[in-house]
Amino acid sequence: MNSNSRGTDGGIGAHLSYLLVLSRPRFWLYLAGPVLVGAVYAANTASDLFAPAPVTLFGYFLLPANVFLYGINDVYDQEIDAANPKKDDREARYRGQGYVPAVVGLCAAVPLLFVPLLPTAAIPWLVAFLVLGAAYSAPPARFKTTPFVDSLSNGLYITPGAASYAAVAGSQPPVLAVVGGWLWAMGMHTFSAIPDIEPDREMGIRTTATVLGTRGTYVYCSICWLAGAAAFGALDVRLGALMLVYPALVAAIATASVAVDRAYWWFPAINTVVGAVLTMGGLWRVLYG
Repeated sequence: MNSNSRGTDGGIGAHLSYLLVLSRPRFWLYLAGPVLVGAVYAANTASDLFAPAPVTLFGYFLLPANVFLYGINDVYDQEIDAANPKKDDREARYRGQGYVPAVVGLCAAVPLLFVPLLPTAAIPWLVAFLVLGAAYSAPPARFKTTPFVDSLSNGLYITPGAASYAAVAGSQPPVLAVVGGWLWAMGMHTFSAIPDIEPDREMGIRTTATVLGTRGTYVYCSICWLAGAAAFGALDVRLGALMLVYPALVAAIATASVAVDRAYWWFPAINTVVGAVLTMGGLWRVLYG
């Protein structure tokens, strides 16, 4: 049973398998990873990292938040995804299963259970994630169909890290870190939209990528990532240097004979490595700083 038929028939096992594919496991760390980064840079001691708030946030953003974010996207993109080749093997194609919207709504409501564990400073970031995550895909806002707003709204990917930082520190993260992370997320989102340019154009969908085209999107992503690296560099030159890997990769992909559809699938591994370096740097500060 492939990902396109999984979840449309069969028992609970088939439904759970479909939801797992829908949640995009290779992208789980895009939400859960920032939780780790935020926690290690806010912590003063190793025990801070294992407090109930950051552990709970990590668990939520590892799976339920991904079901919410990608599930609501798939529900409202059903017609568009019918012609999207990514849905043929690497992702799940939503076919109107009635339980999917219910599970998505449940995953959106899960934070109500653990809000009492969080300091007040963390709650706005959690609300921002849920609001932006819904507004990106669902009408009437449907930010994903408005060029440049689609990119800007995808700063939502750093909200888990900001929430985690606030949960551990009890105060807001540095503004430069938020700006740098937001710009990184804007570039990452827009780069990931390049493989969808043709399917989106065929469906009459306007996005930052469809407006700019492949080459223009490369330039846009490079600008976002260079500006993000500058913001991080203003905090710590080592952070800025690390983030320069992204504009360097865009330059390499744009000038080499590498299909962007193929290069797109490298980024989960690249982001994991960069996130691991960031996390290890924060841990070093906690343990030996």
